Amino acid sequence: MTTPRGRRVPQLSRRGFLGITGGSAAALLLGPSAALARPDLAPRPKVNAAAGYGDLLRDPGGTLDLPRGFQYRIISQEGGKLSNGAAVPGDHDGMHAFAGKGGTVVLVRNHELNVDEDEGPEKPAVEGRNPYDGKQPGGTTGIVVGPDRKEIRSYVTSSGTATNCAGGGTPWGTWLTCEETRDDGHGYVYEVDPNDPENDLSKTPIKAMGFFSHEATGTDPSTGIVYLTEDDFRGEIDDEDPRNDTRSSFLFRYIPNDTSKRPGALQKGGKLQALALKEAPLLDMDFYAPRQTFQIEWIDVTAEEPHDDALYGGAARFNRLEGAEFKGGAFWFDDTAGGEARLGQIYRYTPGTETLELFYEGTDVNQMESPDNITITPWGDLWFAEDGDGENRVMGITPEGEVYPFASHNIPYPDGEPGERSEFAGPTFSPDGNTFFVNIQSPGITFAIWGPFDQLPGMPDSGGGGMARRSLINPGRQRLMAAAPPPAHFAPRITGELAEAAVRHGLSPLEAAAFDRLGVSLL
Repeated sequence: MTTPRGRRVPQLSRRGFLGITGGSAAALLLGPSAALARPDLAPRPKVNAAAGYGDLLRDPGGTLDLPRGFQYRIISQEGGKLSNGAAVPGDHDGMHAFAGKGGTVVLVRNHELNVDEDEGPEKPAVEGRNPYDGKQPGGTTGIVVGPDRKEIRSYVTSSGTATNCAGGGTPWGTWLTCEETRDDGHGYVYEVDPNDPENDLSKTPIKAMGFFSHEATGTDPSTGIVYLTEDDFRGEIDDEDPRNDTRSSFLFRYIPNDTSKRPGALQKGGKLQALALKEAPLLDMDFYAPRQTFQIEWIDVTAEEPHDDALYGGAARFNRLEGAEFKGGAFWFDDTAGGEARLGQIYRYTPGTETLELFYEGTDVNQMESPDNITITPWGDLWFAEDGDGENRVMGITPEGEVYPFASHNIPYPDGEPGERSEFAGPTFSPDGNTFFVNIQSPGITFAIWGPFDQLPGMPDSGGGGMARRSLINPGRQRLMAAAPPPAHFAPRITGELAEAAVRHGLSPLEAAAFDRLGVSLL
């Protein structure tokens, strides 16, 4: 396949890639007869509604199912009106909540639109006055939400971009919107200032952050380093055998030259790098088990073709990276098609120790199916929004490894298969933690959800009222989540015989467990 810039991307299966770049151990041990491990034989975690807020109750209105005591309001809907009379754009996606004046919240919301889509009246474009590219319908909008959780004002914050999928908020109060494309001069990150909408900064691509199919970002508040996920669409994913995959995505980081942590600083250039594993026999993250911890290193890549540089440079290969968040000293991200069951994986990278850990892997659709956008809640749980084939939910994981449901919706995907529901997107909390905002992508709907968030074990009573209630922010529990061990049932099973075999083959016990997981006999 030839890229828009004329460079050749290898359509090489992971089976072949392992043989030439996966290390001598992989080249010797992986043969065509090697069988995959059986995920159906592994212990399966169960959804535990009691670990969250209880079972979901059927919504009498047929829209959004929530636990007892929670309420919702639709605050913005595709096809409605912005404050200037223009239509609310379609395809709601990534979103972030900022503190506004007078107890308000300012939402900045992506719209994943591009000229390749059927832009009929049901999918209005972002109509800005200062677009980057007047031919492209994507961009971002802003919504000022009052303490009563109702819209006060809405407006365009950036326009003229394409396929604005996710992004991430910065510690200095701006939103990084990411283009998930590589077509026609698009494939960049842009910085959007909700307090200065449609300024020149919002229409200036941060080219030093790379030309690739961007997904989401997370920024380390202590260093200003920005971590970026890639969801590259080239190649195929084999649902039956991960070794035959020809698709790959990478995790990047951007070290800015200007560390002043202010709007526009990222435009001053920086170093772009891709994550690689140290001394690992396999480059493909599909083949490792949760609770495995890897020492990592960063390899330099060019901003012009970081994907190709990462591919040929030996970076760790993922399937489709999606959501991201930096919180409590750790960077969290997920692979929506990762794992042997293709139900998704959640990873944790800790800069302080330069370690990567596969924290959670979906083995049953009841507890995870295609995690997309993620967020760390104000009290420290990890929530992920699903983008699966059937029912889609917002699910939570506690530091103790319990999985619980928080929301499910009953909105069908337009023109989808029977039973197929649209995806949740853009989960984010108000700065005080008392209101949860989330989108349905298509038809685009933005919800405000509130209720007894303080009714989890160990949570203080916040009292009643509107968004001005006492803050639920719990940095200690966020740090606890950043250091919590993955659920115990995911621990790789290392027998005495396997440990002895690891010594004979010059492998660590965890490396031997990876091969055992693939069905490669070391005994």
